[in-house]
Amino acid sequence: MDARKTAEEIFLAGVRSVMPSYLIPSRVAVRDNTLIAGNHRFPLDMVNDIFIVGAGKASALMAAGIENILGNRIKAGHIITKYGHACKLKYAEITEAGHPVPDENSFKGTNSLTELVSRAGSGDLVICLISGGGSALLADHPEGCTPEDIKKVNDLLVNSGACISEINSVRKHLSNVKGGQLARLVYPATLVSLILSDVPGDPLDVIASGPTAPDSTTFEQALSVLTKYNLLTEVPQSILDYLQSGCEGLIPETPDEEDTIFKKVTNILIGTNSLALEACRQKAFEYNLNAVIVDNELQGDTSSVAEYMVEIASGFLADQNEVKPVCLLFGGETTVKMTGSGMGGRNQHLALQVAMLLQNKQGITFLSSGTDGNDGNTEVAGAVSDWLTLVTAERKNIDPAAFLENFDSYHFFKKAGGHIITGPTMTNVMDLMVLIIENEA
Repeated sequence: MDARKTAEEIFLAGVRSVMPSYLIPSRVAVRDNTLIAGNHRFPLDMVNDIFIVGAGKASALMAAGIENILGNRIKAGHIITKYGHACKLKYAEITEAGHPVPDENSFKGTNSLTELVSRAGSGDLVICLISGGGSALLADHPEGCTPEDIKKVNDLLVNSGACISEINSVRKHLSNVKGGQLARLVYPATLVSLILSDVPGDPLDVIASGPTAPDSTTFEQALSVLTKYNLLTEVPQSILDYLQSGCEGLIPETPDEEDTIFKKVTNILIGTNSLALEACRQKAFEYNLNAVIVDNELQGDTSSVAEYMVEIASGFLADQNEVKPVCLLFGGETTVKMTGSGMGGRNQHLALQVAMLLQNKQGITFLSSGTDGNDGNTEVAGAVSDWLTLVTAERKNIDPAAFLENFDSYHFFKKAGGHIITGPTMTNVMDLMVLIIENEA
């Protein structure tokens, strides 16, 4: 068995299962003039106008699916997606914008989107399409702050080592659309959100910073995140002033679950990491692998996760009673605090760390890749490694420790081999990790 190729095919099966082109028609339909979304029904004869809006890496393809279903029932729409993730739409406009740090188009697109939903009245229906990446793409700035201030704090946060829920608690309190506030703009129209989750545990208030979900976080919590990661002296003073004003009650909190606006909101989760992992498991069975989903909420620093992976794999390898080959599957999102000047992302960094720990451990193959096809500041999805990774590096006079120290996993795998390249997948349900353990060679 070519374990590297097998791991990649298993990963790709997971990605295909959460593509919007599959998910939307399997979750949404119109029958007898009724919109069926998940387990919910919305009589269309009681609706005046339908608007579609959205933000995220998968939002454009999600919108294409909705257009195929609703057609000319749609009055207008606006979608904000990452560069290279657009597709042709007939009824909605598209803005391509920056991610993971917002750019000028992020702010322009968000302004157009909010102007559109503000037109919706009590008899209208707004369908919101949310996926990973929405936090950066749906970008605005509060009074007293500038777009440059928001860009700066986003850049600091995504490189701080903070987890996504911490990052988004700050983002929600520096916005007029995140943290349930888009729902406030849509009200009194009916709002239906179709959501692809890229967050461990699938919390609706964290995915894309929860623009249509009640928010339980506070200004004080947002400020505490900046304190925890030693960012108080690095973020713009205007940001600190705004958050402090919120802590003092001078700025209203984000709407919580008791807010009236949510009586006309339905949030529907249509795609998750768990769904992708199950597809991976079924694909592994096709290769006659004993496949097990170990964890669908994997979090933590890449260093500790790498040690955890190799420890589990070594245990399976040494256990003579364990049926092999076995495929262990993990999903989630690790964190990495960048201190070097290299290129890479959490998946490549994790794969390189695992490679360093696999020295002389034959029979173990590890893949870590992002379901969106993009890892960090690179064009690759992730990487696959095994004990031969270091053998190849040594043969080519490549020092893996130097690349690891400089956080330059991208150029390591570019030289040593092992990149997983998919291009933009137009979906995003976090990362998938495939660990194959064979009998030791």
